[in-house]
Amino acid sequence: MAEVTPGKIQLMRLTFAALTFLVIFFHLLPLDTQARTWAPPDLIICLAMAWSLRRPDYVPVLLLIAVMLMADLLFHRPPGLLTLLVVLGCEFLRARTQPQHETTFAAEWLSVALVILIIAILNRFTLSILAIPRAPLSLSMVEIFATIAAYPLVALFSQSLLGVRKLTAAEAEILEARK
Repeated sequence: MAEVTPGKIQLMRLTFAALTFLVIFFHLLPLDTQARTWAPPDLIICLAMAWSLRRPDYVPVLLLIAVMLMADLLFHRPPGLLTLLVVLGCEFLRARTQPQHETTFAAEWLSVALVILIIAILNRFTLSILAIPRAPLSLSMVEIFATIAAYPLVALFSQSLLGVRKLTAAEAEILEARK
């Protein structure tokens, strides 16, 4: 019961925002001035999907929009495109999860991998239609596979260190009653 207190929910929302801004900060640090031949995983997408699947109350849509839009602006991406795709992907994953039915981690990982792949394809397709410069296909594929591979680590980090576990049926009923 203590897991669904309003104070705990607000604290975890602030934690999510702080983690995403920490990822943005380290991504923007000029540690390497040479052009890379590899792309790091998109940890913000991994965090958003892991937290949206496990505790949707910790990642409301407006917070996700604000964080992703800030990342778009700071990473010099077309503002709003990846934000829209990630929000739609997270909402799709949220709609498919039910706290009463326990799914295996392999099924969760597969669904997240498919959503990440669809987001990347739609993002690349939209950028090419609008004639916006994009990264080489090989670099994009490395980023996609790195993001998919990083998801289990982000989920493990979120669950073991931050306590972001799946909602129980009782907690889901309490949250629904508050709405």
